[in-house]
Amino acid sequence: MSEQTLPLLKRFWIYQKERFPIFAHGPLILMFTFSAISYSRICRGKEGFIDTSDFIVGCITTFCLFLMVRILDEFKDADIDAKYRTELPVPRGLVKLSELKVLGFLVVALQIAVILLVHPSMFVFYLIVMAWLALMTVEFFAHEWLNKHMFWYVASHMVIIPLVDIYASGLDWYLDGDKMHLGLLFFFGVSYFNGIVLEIGRKLKKPSEEKEGVVTYSGMHGPAKGTTLWILFLLITALIAAGACYYAALSVISYYVLAAVFIVCLIVALRYKKNPESSASKHVEIMAGIWTLLMYGVLGGIPGLLNFLL
Repeated sequence: MSEQTLPLLKRFWIYQKERFPIFAHGPLILMFTFSAISYSRICRGKEGFIDTSDFIVGCITTFCLFLMVRILDEFKDADIDAKYRTELPVPRGLVKLSELKVLGFLVVALQIAVILLVHPSMFVFYLIVMAWLALMTVEFFAHEWLNKHMFWYVASHMVIIPLVDIYASGLDWYLDGDKMHLGLLFFFGVSYFNGIVLEIGRKLKKPSEEKEGVVTYSGMHGPAKGTTLWILFLLITALIAAGACYYAALSVISYYVLAAVFIVCLIVALRYKKNPESSASKHVEIMAGIWTLLMYGVLGGIPGLLNFLL
């Protein structure tokens, strides 16, 4: 039996494993949401945690928002994928764009329903995120210019992450009738640059894996310069994260963890830079994910959990 003839749910299961693995992205998005809320509460000097129903809806919404980014990217990149990346699920016929369109509508309907049911006042934040996502999908009506200026392409698209952060953190401060704490600007900065770290990290490839029409940072700048760029954004993120730790008066252990993970990332990056054809290219991508997960854990996840339990 070919893939195309499998039942719809089985085809979507294969699709998610390849394009949006829920068991990889799920924990990261959960930590992302929990950390944003916790960091907000730490900055505001609040004990405990938000209502369980608000948190559950927040997790559903943020997970679905990032899923929508993936789905809409399939439409945005359809022509390029059909020409250069025929091994991907849509070009090879595993799923159809029409099926993803239905899934997208269902996902949006779920988000709207749960938000309006549990915390309708947060709907405006959701609309702001969706508006930016819509602009991303049409590439801000500047497709050719953005594709010639990759810095601005990435810079504009990564704004979606702090926008989702505003929604997630708002589950604390906004629903509590308070103003957004200035300390959250550090957290938003970390989220923004974490997105760039992830983006560059997954696009540092072996020279033998480079493909025509597929944009990678190792292809654009070469493995050496691409690695240097990744290290630069790691350093920027680490410095902003250190500022976030200081602003929230987190334990000195937080700085040690940040330094330790940065050193591990640096070692992996230098291994790739020295031998781009080695397995280190995959290790860079893995470390980008670990870096992001630990970053959110240090800033809000672990302190928030201790605050909740103690």
